[in-house]
Amino acid sequence: MYLLGIDIGTSFIKVSLVEASSQQCIVTVSYPDTENAITAHQNGWAEQSPTMWWDQVQAGILKLHQAAKLAMPSYNSNDIKAIGIAYQMHGLVVVDKNKKVLRDSIIWCDSRAVPYGKKAFDAIGHEKCLSYLLNSPGNFTGAKLAWVKENEPEVYAQIHTIMLPGDFIAMQLTGEITTSIAALSEGIFWDFKNNCISKEVVDYFGFDISIFPKVQEVFSNHGLLSSNVANGLSLKAGIPISYKAGDQPNNALSLNVVQPGEVAATAGTSGVIYGVGNTLSYDKQSRVNSFAHVNHTNAENRIGMLLCINGTGILNSWVKKYIGASHDYTTMNEMATSIPAGSDGLSILPFGNGAERIFNNKIIGAQMLGIDLNKHTSAHIYRASQEGIAFAFRYGLDIMRENKLASSVIKAGKANLFLSPVFTHAFVNVTGVPVDLYNVEGSVGAALGAGIGSGIYKEIKDAFADTKPIDRIEPTEINLYDSLYENWKNNL
Repeated sequence: MYLLGIDIGTSFIKVSLVEASSQQCIVTVSYPDTENAITAHQNGWAEQSPTMWWDQVQAGILKLHQAAKLAMPSYNSNDIKAIGIAYQMHGLVVVDKNKKVLRDSIIWCDSRAVPYGKKAFDAIGHEKCLSYLLNSPGNFTGAKLAWVKENEPEVYAQIHTIMLPGDFIAMQLTGEITTSIAALSEGIFWDFKNNCISKEVVDYFGFDISIFPKVQEVFSNHGLLSSNVANGLSLKAGIPISYKAGDQPNNALSLNVVQPGEVAATAGTSGVIYGVGNTLSYDKQSRVNSFAHVNHTNAENRIGMLLCINGTGILNSWVKKYIGASHDYTTMNEMATSIPAGSDGLSILPFGNGAERIFNNKIIGAQMLGIDLNKHTSAHIYRASQEGIAFAFRYGLDIMRENKLASSVIKAGKANLFLSPVFTHAFVNVTGVPVDLYNVEGSVGAALGAGIGSGIYKEIKDAFADTKPIDRIEPTEINLYDSLYENWKNNL
């Protein structure tokens, strides 16, 4: 018996096949072979096509079948019993009454809606927003929809339903549209005190409540795979889509971070620290954000406090593309180890991917400082960029510490920047917190989530009974990295 997990990332679609009884991943594939582009019609904008995601999901599933048959000749896709979806958070997808996409999705790192969120924050009231929504409306999905309403009235007039990216893919698979408290909280639509869609947000922006999908729990039946789609994907019709979650809550689930005090981190295109609490807590400046976690219910609070730094892994990718084009990431990481900590005075700020919440939604921009043209090499840039990303994590973690989030260990997947010894060493030393590394993928977490949602696993802990860390990295140079961090912070 198998579980299928789909992860709709910014750069790639990933699909995993998991054997349910052992919780082991049989195979994971990604699609396409090159990173997806982000369309920026203006500075600070970021869009992607939902239709592109759907095309790639289909191609990824077919690619997975081929890989599974090579890995396991006895593989039969009819043995897939549930499907789970993880997706890039905060994106806005709008469809008409025929479920046709009306415009490209305004995705998570798009900054155009910042003024709309700020005006809503002031009009509704700061204390009201923070205590009921746990956030400022900020640059999230609700503010993005307000931008469409004002700037594209002909599009807005045709909107029948709004969705998050994962809701859209589930709609394509099943023909049904659902959402969850977790998804609505991502968009800053959820009133945690009254346990309903926020009347204040809807009334302020002038939205019609009918545009929101049916609200269900994250772990529930979000529709059954339709016959016409199943035939094209070599799958059995009627498979339930039994889990949908944003990528960061899903990453936390993948690492079995579900109880108060547990903390996860990722360092992909964006950088995230995600900690779970059991109170309706919030940052008074909304620099870090609180959302309903995957196991949050009206009866039992499970709130994920999320630090998101837009400009992290995307800097490493930019450096590779334009400075290290002749090197792969492994070579870049090896070259970075040859440079001493502190990169001989070269300092890089990684904030070149839109407005940063940790700076109150200001656009800081990426900057390279202190470069010595007689000394610094590409290897220095490789190291300085990874150190700058680690220092950005420390800056954000200090904000989370102000909000009483503390942990004796951080869990992370051994992927993306955590594959780099330089970054991992800098991260643990500048934060002062050990990191446990796991072999996990977001798409594997989505598959296990589907197993929970379909009842194959009776409790969340059953899905992770055999999940163990593969390595622990302990801090060894805290004083050195504290000093380097203070020097870096002086450039802000």
